[in-house]
Amino acid sequence: MHLRCINTDCAATLDLHDRSLSCAICGELLEVVVGPVNTTPAELKYTWLQRRCSYDPRDVSGVWRFREFLPGGYSEIVTMGEGNNPLIEGRKTAHWAGLRNLRFKHLGWNPTACFKDLGMTVGLTEAVFIGAKVVGCASTGNTSGSLAAYAARAGLRAKVYLPAGQVSMNKLAQAMDFGAEIVHVAGSFDRALERILHEANDDLYFLNSINPFRLEGQKTVMFELLEQLSWQAPDYIIVPGGNLGNSSAFGKALAELHATGFLPKLPRLIVVQAGGANPLARMWRSGATELEPVESPETAATAIRIGNPRSWKKALRAVRDTNGFVMDVTDEEIAEAKAMIGRDGIGCEPASATTLAALRKLTEQRKIDRDAVVVAILTGHALKDTDYILKSQLREPALQGVCCA
Repeated sequence: MHLRCINTDCAATLDLHDRSLSCAICGELLEVVVGPVNTTPAELKYTWLQRRCSYDPRDVSGVWRFREFLPGGYSEIVTMGEGNNPLIEGRKTAHWAGLRNLRFKHLGWNPTACFKDLGMTVGLTEAVFIGAKVVGCASTGNTSGSLAAYAARAGLRAKVYLPAGQVSMNKLAQAMDFGAEIVHVAGSFDRALERILHEANDDLYFLNSINPFRLEGQKTVMFELLEQLSWQAPDYIIVPGGNLGNSSAFGKALAELHATGFLPKLPRLIVVQAGGANPLARMWRSGATELEPVESPETAATAIRIGNPRSWKKALRAVRDTNGFVMDVTDEEIAEAKAMIGRDGIGCEPASATTLAALRKLTEQRKIDRDAVVVAILTGHALKDTDYILKSQLREPALQGVCCA
């Protein structure tokens, strides 16, 4: 295995454990290149299932259970049994969205109640391997709590940069509870990211999603999801789009599984952004070749309040490779969908509800057949942003007059 520049015109390679975050030649992001897998898909499917009967920490983890497709050579891993997230049938939600076959992959059922844990187990394992003493990130909230928790388990210091006054108090409390050093930055997430990148040095190992090891952990969502579907790909996988790490990771996983014979066909990947923080959706609609950042992103779905997503090229590649597309929804549509997910007994944080909001819009516009098999990704638990829930109850009920029979 090794690192490779994502720019196909460059394709520079680096040692797997090089600490660079971008290509020294062209400046593009890096990705992990998985070595040849010398076991057949049938044998690996059986092995992965058998590991579910094991108490080895690597097998208990829903990430490391798929380690044939992950960076290797580690003498110890930093894990808290992340992954193993359920695939939940949408009932009232499916009817509301106009679908007959809707499932939710709920990544909020992780140790810190969000999908970031799936990347942090690999990122912190790499940090320990290379001898880092301090790990850091910029965050809209979820990354900070996850990094702080896994750093605490690894015995490393955690330093998180947050946009002042723009992070859910639940998420801020998490990072504080796990002992992270908090740096409040005036402005948006993008400003916080610029600040930590400017201040980063050899003493701090950077763990935002531009770190290629983060995406390696997050890509295992697709392995687990497809295993839960008996390796029959759905028609669509729909995911919220913030800094675009998840969509990038999912696309990478699907490409690897397709190339190695696990998937005869690829599901179409749909990326959904909030209307006030929608640079990729605007780019997609316009047909532009370069992303134009949103200078002052604004949405109540704070987890995806990002105007300049750094992984946009990886995400765009994933969308194109799967014949997918990018779209956006309004905050009002997000609120209505989030309330509906709650009425289905599932619950999620606001950013996750972009998926259901988009699905309803797509079926109403007849862009998705109601018989399509759809999996929607929920990225965070409902208790990640309780203030949003409490405030919404003071407004007119989002679902007033909606039939859920």
